[in-house]
Amino acid sequence: MAKQPDIELVALTKRYGATAAVDSINLKIPAGSYCCLLGPSGCGKTTTLRMIAGHEEATEGDVILGSENITGLPPAARGTAMMFQSYALFPHLDCTDNVAFSLKMRGVDKDTRRARAVEMLKRVQMEPFAKRLPAQLSGGQQQRGALARALITDPQVLLLDEPLSALDPFLRIKMREELKGLQTRLGISFIHVTHSQDEAMALADLVVVMNAGKIEQAASAREVFNRPASAFVAKFIGGHNVIPAAVARANAEGAMVAIRADRITVQPGSAPTDASSLSGVARSVEYLGATVQVGIDVAGLEPMSAVISEQRFDAAPVVPGQAVTLSWMPGDVHVLGR
Repeated sequence: MAKQPDIELVALTKRYGATAAVDSINLKIPAGSYCCLLGPSGCGKTTTLRMIAGHEEATEGDVILGSENITGLPPAARGTAMMFQSYALFPHLDCTDNVAFSLKMRGVDKDTRRARAVEMLKRVQMEPFAKRLPAQLSGGQQQRGALARALITDPQVLLLDEPLSALDPFLRIKMREELKGLQTRLGISFIHVTHSQDEAMALADLVVVMNAGKIEQAASAREVFNRPASAFVAKFIGGHNVIPAAVARANAEGAMVAIRADRITVQPGSAPTDASSLSGVARSVEYLGATVQVGIDVAGLEPMSAVISEQRFDAAPVVPGQAVTLSWMPGDVHVLGR
């Protein structure tokens, strides 16, 4: 197999009038990576994906694939393929002809393109449904058909725009596993836009957290979760409490710190005796199965939360409205960069 190329975005910018939807971002995606662009609505992630695909023209900057600058190339000449959020299957064509369509547009003869389409349908476990129309397929089957159609052109990079958002939660998890397995088997880069933290954490080798057109952090899922680069990342990823360093008794003047919710202990009572403790009032108690999430109000701070094992909670239960003590180990305090 030929060596797959890295993808590099260099000062990539998209402006609409005076507004920068994507603001001079720099990013290197190693060959064969599963990369998730993650962030809230309007942060620039889909615009970035569309500029990589060539469906959106960059205002400034470059998209480099391997050694080639593809910024000015049309979508079909880039070595990328895009799978749209809606799947965009043709309702009057069966699965085989939907998958073969792009080869038809390139002038490939009928027998060859249909044979390739069947091969692609096999690859995504859709061969039994080759003769079905899109309306006769489930959501997951439609997604596999759209994947096969995107992959038939042998792209070096597959671009996916919120591909799981239309699926129910159970199917979403199943298709998440299938996407990761497919990317691993194909060995090509997938760039996947999502606003779901769980999805990005489960799938990505590289998580790129975007906010207001800029990249806040680009790192592995574990790095992003355990060492968020900013207060925005810590809050958006979730599972963290962001408080001033002085409150946490951390040696970082003027900074903010993050403490993972699952590293905080909550117990009935108040009047902390320890430097790594705070007094608060339990606001909510949510049973989540293996864990219990306790929301806590602490005077002068944003609402805090703790995630406690069911067994530990049962040993020292608390109820909403009760005074509680929060405590943590100094080593669990992460100083934020900005």
